[in-house]
Amino acid sequence: MNTAVAPSAPLTAEDRCDRCGAQAYLRVELASGGELLFCAHHAREHGDKLKQVAIAVHDETHKLGTTPATAPEGEL
Repeated sequence: MNTAVAPSAPLTAEDRCDRCGAQAYLRVELASGGELLFCAHHAREHGDKLKQVAIAVHDETHKLGTTPATAPEGEL
């Protein structure tokens, strides 16, 4: 989702997706004054609708590419 990034507090592991409860990587500020948090999966799934209602988006999905998928050999 390529939407303007608003300056806001970084998302932490305690921020959870409003849809499924997974770690949130996207915060959407709504014109109504509320906010929604989404995991990367649900942000992509609902991206078109979110673009219609968002006034600001804080996107940290880039963090997903920095975590190794498996532990280095010998560290288990």
